[in-house]
Amino acid sequence: MIKNEAENFLKYKDLIIEIQRMWNVKAKVIPVTIGATGTISKSLRQYLSNIPGRHEIKALQKIAILGTALILWKVMMQRYRTYFTGKITLHVAQTVTTEQLQQYIP
Repeated sequence: MIKNEAENFLKYKDLIIEIQRMWNVKAKVIPVTIGATGTISKSLRQYLSNIPGRHEIKALQKIAILGTALILWKVMMQRYRTYFTGKITLHVAQTVTTEQLQQYIP
């Protein structure tokens, strides 16, 4: 996580310099880095305190985890949808048709 935060600082350094030069304002990078499984750095609370508003770390972690799950689901469905015809039985013992699943696949 520390490595990712450092990469974010370096990645946006040129943008910050350009914004300061163009708009004659002071700008800074606030890295909000949350891992795919919801891992956070020790300094995340400090960074979030610099952003106006109320931010719940649990909600941010939930968003990150759900985003990861969605990406995995899309990849799995894209990979396997050509192999399925008729009905698919899900692990939750719920049977759905491929047409019903198509509405969730872009």
